[in-house]
Amino acid sequence: MQVITIGAEREVAFYEGEFLVKTLETQEEMTQAYQLRHRVFAERLKWVPERADRLEADIYDAWSTSIGVFGNENNLLGVVRMTHAPVPFMLESEFSACLVGSHHVRKETDTVEITRLAVDPAIADRGLSARLMKTIFKGMYQWCLLHDVRYTYMVVEHRLLRVIQRMGWPCHAIGEPVALPPAEVLSIGGLLDLDEFRLQASACRPSMLNWLTTTTPALSPAQLESSPEGEENDMVGYVELAKDRQLVRAA
Repeated sequence: MQVITIGAEREVAFYEGEFLVKTLETQEEMTQAYQLRHRVFAERLKWVPERADRLEADIYDAWSTSIGVFGNENNLLGVVRMTHAPVPFMLESEFSACLVGSHHVRKETDTVEITRLAVDPAIADRGLSARLMKTIFKGMYQWCLLHDVRYTYMVVEHRLLRVIQRMGWPCHAIGEPVALPPAEVLSIGGLLDLDEFRLQASACRPSMLNWLTTTTPALSPAQLESSPEGEENDMVGYVELAKDRQLVRAA
């Protein structure tokens, strides 16, 4: 599998309370990600076929970056994949049915596609799931800051687009809801302008913006044990998103 390299990769690595948020680098970390993705997208949601090796991977992994959220025992609790233009997006192939209308997909280097967003489905505590989802969003935001990204694409279950918007993210629909096989869940493409988000958040949600931009660098394993809990801001929307995360088609 050929790996396509786009510029210099700058790694995310910070603590958020007891969680370590970092760019996945090692084969062991990627294996954990593929296993988690299989549990979510193959075994639970049935959006992709189950595999005997219980690893969910595809061609987009060759030119994308994954960000993981790890617990105290270095176990992967959540993951998301960032695909940095101008390489191919899922939105242009597997999710092309979501491009209903005249929208032209941006492929400049200030644009990414967010896919394979997942939280460990074994976590029954909705509060913990919400915190993990919130932390994944912070990891995505930090990665975008490091790579001068302004625009992010995602494909979500159409009802969750409104949830994301209520959480304070001005993600705009780029088409109409369509039923994507094999699950046939009504899904819709969305585009988020981070400059628009920052403008709105600075006026309406300054504590949220401050939290997203403030990190504790990952310096040592000891710091993971002693770092305080991050301030819980704007949690209502994240609880709702975590509760219905099985509907997220940021697949």
